[in-house]
Amino acid sequence: MANNNEKMSREEAGRKGGETTAKNHDKEFYQEIGQKGGEATSENHDKEFYQEIGQKGGEATSENHDKEFYQEIGKKGGEATSDSHGKEFYQEIGEKGGEARGNQRDDSDDGKMSREEAGRKGGEKSRR
Repeated sequence: MANNNEKMSREEAGRKGGETTAKNHDKEFYQEIGQKGGEATSENHDKEFYQEIGQKGGEATSENHDKEFYQEIGKKGGEATSDSHGKEFYQEIGEKGGEARGNQRDDSDDGKMSREEAGRKGGEKSRR
């Protein structure tokens, strides 16, 4: 709205400018300026800056969402990963998980499999 001396408020001017810009530019324009802004930001800030804003964002998200939100996004992420990766991917990450836990087989020979073997078998099973 205009104030008493016929000038636009900053809010109205910004809204009108944004609408005009949106009419005159396409998706690629916004991608390009977003990329340039990201590059400029990365040149001006260090790792700690990104850790801090990431932590603040995570805290804000956790304050605004419940357990069901996280279950839903986890399910969607799992489905997207499953759709984009084949059986070999799951075998490989299962094997890596087993290796990361250590190649420890029980010396008492009580029939237990090593963690590596369990990870490999779990990876094979998940994509059958």
